[in-house]
Amino acid sequence: MRWLVGWCGASASAARDIQPLGAMPLWEGPDPLWAVGDWRPDEIRLVYADGDTHLAVFGYCGADDAQLRRSLVSARAGALRQLTTWPGSYTAVARFGRRTVIPTDLAGTRPVFHAGWAGGTAYATAALPLADLTEAQLDVEHLAALLACPEAPEATGTGTPYRGVHRVPPGHALTLREGGSRGMAVTVDYEPATPTVVAAPPVEREEAIAGVREALVEAVRTRLAAPRHAPTRDPGPVPGLGPADRRAARSPEPAPGVGADLSGGSASATLALLAAGLPGMPGTIYGTGTTLAGERLLAVTFNDLTAAATNGPTAVLRAAEMERARAIAENPRLHHLVVPAGEEALPFADLDAGPLTDEPGPSLVTTARHRHRLASGSADHLIGNGARQVLDAHPARLADLLLDRRRRHLLRPVTALARASRGETANRPAFVVPFTVYRAARRLARTSYTEGIAGAAHLLRQPHEVNGAGGSALGASLAALAWCRPGPAARWLTGEALAEVSIRLEAVAARPRASAASGRPGARRARAALARHAADHRVFEQAVEVRHQRLHAPFYDNQVVRACQALPESLRVQPGARADVLRAVLTGAGVRDLPPGWGATTPASHAETLRAGLRAHVGDLVDLFDAPLLADAGLIEARTIRKALRSAAEGEPLPLDGLADIVSTEVWLRRLLTRRGSCWTAEGHHDPRAVTSGVSP
Repeated sequence: MRWLVGWCGASASAARDIQPLGAMPLWEGPDPLWAVGDWRPDEIRLVYADGDTHLAVFGYCGADDAQLRRSLVSARAGALRQLTTWPGSYTAVARFGRRTVIPTDLAGTRPVFHAGWAGGTAYATAALPLADLTEAQLDVEHLAALLACPEAPEATGTGTPYRGVHRVPPGHALTLREGGSRGMAVTVDYEPATPTVVAAPPVEREEAIAGVREALVEAVRTRLAAPRHAPTRDPGPVPGLGPADRRAARSPEPAPGVGADLSGGSASATLALLAAGLPGMPGTIYGTGTTLAGERLLAVTFNDLTAAATNGPTAVLRAAEMERARAIAENPRLHHLVVPAGEEALPFADLDAGPLTDEPGPSLVTTARHRHRLASGSADHLIGNGARQVLDAHPARLADLLLDRRRRHLLRPVTALARASRGETANRPAFVVPFTVYRAARRLARTSYTEGIAGAAHLLRQPHEVNGAGGSALGASLAALAWCRPGPAARWLTGEALAEVSIRLEAVAARPRASAASGRPGARRARAALARHAADHRVFEQAVEVRHQRLHAPFYDNQVVRACQALPESLRVQPGARADVLRAVLTGAGVRDLPPGWGATTPASHAETLRAGLRAHVGDLVDLFDAPLLADAGLIEARTIRKALRSAAEGEPLPLDGLADIVSTEVWLRRLLTRRGSCWTAEGHHDPRAVTSGVSP
């Protein structure tokens, strides 16, 4: 894991003899800055302007030094947004004399955390080092909120699993002053808000799609312009080990150069085709493995043999997805590699192995599955994560269309939802489902923010309502048409835990002028969903990390997010909008030969894969909850979870994502409890496991 850390205003006596382990100092003095971890030389850039004004950029940034310097001068005058408008994915730390500014990204994959320490403020891009530094204890209430309402910032707030360590919200910047007190840490919003009374003129469809194309091309070009990296070579003879033994002892290493996923979906295929078609140095170095002349990019396809062994509809959809991947891989610029996997790559496998991530996340139960695929990838690997969150419209956007009096744009999405729910509503008249969705959207449009949050708080106190949330596609869409709804894991939390989260929501609803700052329901729910998935993606990167490999998700880049937000809402709510936009992006880039079925989705495959993994590992999971730490913390009852695991493995229609959230949180707590060592070095430093206080093994 790579992170940066620094502080402002800390007392000299406390900061004199402490520093992060394995740190590389970038700025010295009373307010230092360090880079910690296996950073590549090209991932850290330092730029200096006149006076005591300088900038550190971590990650992949497409701007040259002159552009960075101009943006730094503009930010010094107050235009902090200029530090976030370059192509790529990065974290910028700007120093203006006695002032330090660290902006987050718009999605949340590049977060910033801060905590009060030694009379000042310490900041970092990881929460666990700050918890070590400040001897923070585990925040059980935050874990309860994360399980009960994962997509509700009103419940989770700016907290983290560590008490006293706070997260800077996406789209905000942390401003610190040298020598200031704890109160001098200020969080400001750098992204201008869209007016809600008099809206700006909407961007035309063609212009908006052209903006998405330009942003995606620049994002991919930024990755291709970086130096090519290759894993380190075999260190040589080792006493008692031959070459084959040394290879077996090493962890899997990626191929040199740049590669991409090719799952058959539209997002990963778009990135692979763009990366293979852009001029310049090819992503995959000629001669790597079996790469032939003219093949510019390694494209990796994961083939789940367990899904192919079944005879259900999911197997048919998965087979069609594989055929689309093979058809796309016919492109002579792609070197196609199919990675097969069986039961060893099912979810819930090898939960005892894996690194400790900064926070819990659902990807902890699928780590083995993803590592199996990514180990065959490249040193810099493009993935399509985030496309659905930035391109698709949240169901609550239907309420926004009603607020704009654009009812005719609801016809196609409501009809498509009715068609998808036809099997679930076979005994109802044809007009019932569209009318039900329209009525729910109208109810949301007429509900104020404070009423919606207060209603969610009341809902958490009704166990039968929480247990009935979610379910079918129609039920999930209706549940999403609300300001705030419980998550899939809420049904298994204890009444005390749900009551604590309910109190948090009631406190937010009781704030004065809360509705005035809420904005529209669809826009707010979409931002919250994007932030939650971006945080889960960050946990995914840490959990599946392969040595010498970097994962790149261009759809989470600032400029790509901005371009996607400029798409007209009337376009984004239509069925198949994501596939249509990405088809137009590729057409504008010169790629027109796409296979039949482009953009088709397999919504049931995720649930079927989770159920297959649950069925294969139900014994280990039941043993895991024999004496769970979550029960010791008062969040769940072990007997209830064991019963739910057995029932789900036998095919009972339960929300499997909720069970996965609970399992991943339990696994994360156990890894945190068994952790050894600290992120800091200092004589007589504190117990590094102070964060586990309050949870007994």
